Amino acid sequence: MPVRDEQDALFMARAIHLAKRGLTTTDPNPHVGCVLVKDGRIIGEGWHKRAGLAHAEVEALNNAAEDTTGATAYVTLEPCSHHGRTPPCCETLVKAGIKRVVAAMQDPNPRVSGQGFAHLKAAGVVVSYGVLEEDARALNRGFIMRMTKGCPFVRSKLAMSLDGRTAMASGESQWITSSEARADVHRLRSESSAIITGINTVLADNPALTARVEKEVVQPVRVVLDSALKMPTHAKMASLPGRSLILTCSQDKARKEVLQKAGFEIYSLPDDQGRLDLPEVMTFLAEQEINEVLVEAGAVLNGALLAGNLVDEWIIYAAPYILGDQGRGLFTLPNFQKLADKKQLKFQDIRHVGQDLKLTLTPL
Repeated sequence: MPVRDEQDALFMARAIHLAKRGLTTTDPNPHVGCVLVKDGRIIGEGWHKRAGLAHAEVEALNNAAEDTTGATAYVTLEPCSHHGRTPPCCETLVKAGIKRVVAAMQDPNPRVSGQGFAHLKAAGVVVSYGVLEEDARALNRGFIMRMTKGCPFVRSKLAMSLDGRTAMASGESQWITSSEARADVHRLRSESSAIITGINTVLADNPALTARVEKEVVQPVRVVLDSALKMPTHAKMASLPGRSLILTCSQDKARKEVLQKAGFEIYSLPDDQGRLDLPEVMTFLAEQEINEVLVEAGAVLNGALLAGNLVDEWIIYAAPYILGDQGRGLFTLPNFQKLADKKQLKFQDIRHVGQDLKLTLTPL
């Protein structure tokens, strides 16, 4: 529906700004912000902080500085209409005397989409939506994909030299990129629901796959693709708080039990010629309520993901170094023999991060 006036866009922009404060904490729920306005003034605002806690609308009502009767609520997502860990927000808004609700977008969950609006309209509340919808959709692209397509939003992070090398032939790679770029990666991790890597990366680097940032964060789920169950029981991530998952197509029950005792969750998925079926991996992660995935892996896994069109966004940090033609490349693509086999990407953003370039690309 159309924007009533410029004020709708102004107050919705504030609600979106508030929603971003929950980028690192709300999984598996969406990021939502709410602003209450009366007589052209903001009288209350809030955002959803963590799953199980009050939704943005309730936070805004609790923070209201005056009576909310007759006020307008600007919210970045359709108010919920179902009983979950918290009561339905649409009922709470009606009881608070809200006369108008302006939403950026409908809830993408097909089981509830439109029901919140219908409840509000039945109670006499004026409803409009579509205000700054593109911004709101970008804020919750992973949640939207999980609800509508049954898979998470997948982003892969890579670091390379100017000549496209990720490491020396020996595997030495720490550090190609600057400290500023590495800090930016931790920000990406903090905003991700899960981090995926391959077993070869674990064997080579023993990564923790944690987000080290100076704000509250729900640590992403650590996911290792390990077709043959080569994971060492002493791997660093086994002893860390939070979930560490191993996805495998191995049927070795004894090995599974050993790794489970070490602290891993083990899940068996279908294989594709002896390796994990990657589309099945993404479907499984969506079933685990994973909204956004960050891939931090080597050339083999990234090559398979690229070939399978399974990555929605590529983040490539390019450092001003030359590592030589014996260094390791970004992608292993053995079936690419002709120029016609090429995969074309589209630049979405290019910027400096420290001394490096950060390239953001999407499939064409």
